[in-house]
Amino acid sequence: MHALRLSAFTLSTALGTGLAPNLAALRAQRSGLAKQHWETVDVDTCIGEVPGLDDFSVRADLMQFDCRNNRLAQLALETDGFSDAVRAAIAQYGARRVGVFLGTSTSGILSSEIAFRQRDPVTGALPAGHDYHHTQNSYSIADFVRHYFALNGPAFAVSTACSSSAKVFGSAQRMIAAGLIDAAIVGGVDSLCLTTLYGFDSLQLVSRDACKPFDAHRDGISIGEAAAFILLEKTEVRPGDIVLSGVGESSDAHHMSSPHPQGLGASLAMQAALDMAGLAASDIDYINLHGTSTPSNDAAEDKGVGAVFGTQTPCSSTKGHTGHTLGAAGGVEAIFCALALQHDFAPGGVGTTELDLQLHSHYLLANLDAPMHHTLSNSFGFGGSNCSLVLSKVAA
Repeated sequence: MHALRLSAFTLSTALGTGLAPNLAALRAQRSGLAKQHWETVDVDTCIGEVPGLDDFSVRADLMQFDCRNNRLAQLALETDGFSDAVRAAIAQYGARRVGVFLGTSTSGILSSEIAFRQRDPVTGALPAGHDYHHTQNSYSIADFVRHYFALNGPAFAVSTACSSSAKVFGSAQRMIAAGLIDAAIVGGVDSLCLTTLYGFDSLQLVSRDACKPFDAHRDGISIGEAAAFILLEKTEVRPGDIVLSGVGESSDAHHMSSPHPQGLGASLAMQAALDMAGLAASDIDYINLHGTSTPSNDAAEDKGVGAVFGTQTPCSSTKGHTGHTLGAAGGVEAIFCALALQHDFAPGGVGTTELDLQLHSHYLLANLDAPMHHTLSNSFGFGGSNCSLVLSKVAA
């Protein structure tokens, strides 16, 4: 594939809003997970809440889109000069030549959860002001960003559970390769809501404490929220630029919620990403694991990684830092890989203290300072929807 430059990127997670606080937290191996009261949730667990989000409002002309998810989106869009970079791309290519492809799992469902509590006690009707189309609708996030920048090119949302905002990189790559667009805003947004917190708790997948991926005593996920945005361009690259060099996707369809126990779909996605990038497994300097911290998911991913990379490639899961941000995880962790490439370090996992001896990957418990040329990020969703991304730093 023609490598696509990550011309700009930004994110907002429980670690903070913007690249600087997120990088500082990775460097310090600090987690954003905490036990705290949120909304009406009565679940004994740690969550990754974005600081300051409750006090943020969407732009006045976009109030029809007002919901937690779109507030979180705008919070990130207005950080790290990302909006300015997008507007420069629009000025260069035109509003029809910049696509918007974003991942989400629950969109703005919290707005409907609140509206349901406020329904008419006699008729059951939802409040008149509830706007499902512009808030909970899965397309809401892509539509919001499209309106935010006054774009009129291709735009859609991908909702394939936890692989959503990784798969949008593949969507953008194919659109650009087909000549339909010249640049794309990709990434994803997922915000805290009752559906995911109670839903994962009902599946007995939520840990009572902060999650600890690949730990011998891991017992479930911690749910977080995040927004991540990346501007991809088909343009001339310079030494030091970060590029998307490979995308691998697979669908093993093993089970509605459990991964293939041997990690077959995961290994297919990883190998496909390497093949597209024209790289060997030995070229990858760091793997950002999907690493959810459930017993079965980590074990399956470990087998998949072992089948492709063996046991020597440094890897870790950053979900101990942010929590599992579900539909935003792929975008967040791609940016973490970009930061690793820019700053020549691989982040050590947080929360993990005693590695599971049944897992054989080279899991980092401390940061690794070393030259970074190529990284791989894994995102695996329910139903066996798998995606792996290879990001590379352009050599001098």
